[in-house]
Amino acid sequence: MTPADKPHVPGPSIWPFVLAAGGTLILIGVIVSPTIVVPLGVVILVIALIGWTREKTGPHVETIEVEPETRAPRAPAIPANEGEAAAAPTTDEELETKYPRSVFLEGSTLGLGAVIGGLVTVPALGFAVLPAFTKQHEIRADIGPLTDFPESEWMIATFMTDPTIGEVSRQTVYVRNNGTTKDNKPSFTVISNHCAHLGCPVQPAGLVDEAKKKTIKTGAGKATNQVTLIPTAPSGFACPCHGGAYDTEGRRTAGPPVRSLDRFEFSILTVGTEQHLVLQKPFSVGKIEGDGADAKIWRYTQHNPGQPVDGIERFLYPVQPPSRS
Repeated sequence: MTPADKPHVPGPSIWPFVLAAGGTLILIGVIVSPTIVVPLGVVILVIALIGWTREKTGPHVETIEVEPETRAPRAPAIPANEGEAAAAPTTDEELETKYPRSVFLEGSTLGLGAVIGGLVTVPALGFAVLPAFTKQHEIRADIGPLTDFPESEWMIATFMTDPTIGEVSRQTVYVRNNGTTKDNKPSFTVISNHCAHLGCPVQPAGLVDEAKKKTIKTGAGKATNQVTLIPTAPSGFACPCHGGAYDTEGRRTAGPPVRSLDRFEFSILTVGTEQHLVLQKPFSVGKIEGDGADAKIWRYTQHNPGQPVDGIERFLYPVQPPSRS
């Protein structure tokens, strides 16, 4: 066989590496950016699978190099018994076009490895990641009648965000009745006590009237909520952990926090002859202009403590899980 007659032998395939890159991007994207990196990883993974499949199912030629001067003479065909046809000799071309066992074993090993890896990885990844994307920020807590929240006064309200799981869900907020808006709608400022730096509990910078502490019950059955209300007159809020400071609107005034204090949505619920204040999902706050009922708030999906919600810095942090109303 002359060099011109030798078939081209393909080099090592790049598709396994592309496949691994796509899988790696998907795993990284689940943590960093599910809406951008994960789709990119899926596209790369699909392209790699298609390319690798086409490469493996295409014609495969295994070259057998035999020097002409050392080629052994071909044995003559064995004569057939009388009445039988002579057996056809096996040609070099037939040997070259057979599907090699090494390719079959390679594909089987890789396929079995992928199945085992999926069976081990997918359940663990699901248990680790899915809770962050389900039932986010679902809160509907009745914290008492509006008569317990005098206009222009602050109350420290402690309640359970989910009475069915008990004290582990207890939350503290600072509530101020702002009166009514220009549209004659009730207005409340409901500020979370979690510092926007590392989540430490912030304290009111002012008098806390423990003597007027009041405990009420709202809801019924398993949804019964025990709510504690304490009047306070803060000049702002302060974090005892690292010196974060905020004004009465929750705007950062000093220290390491990267944004304002989070707030809660609210609604008014009629219970019998009374109107009750009901807290709903929390949200993060960027800039605040104005005060009380006239405040203009830049609101965002709730972020973890320490994460900016505006400015270029927000792109340096993972995308937040989607919230549900």
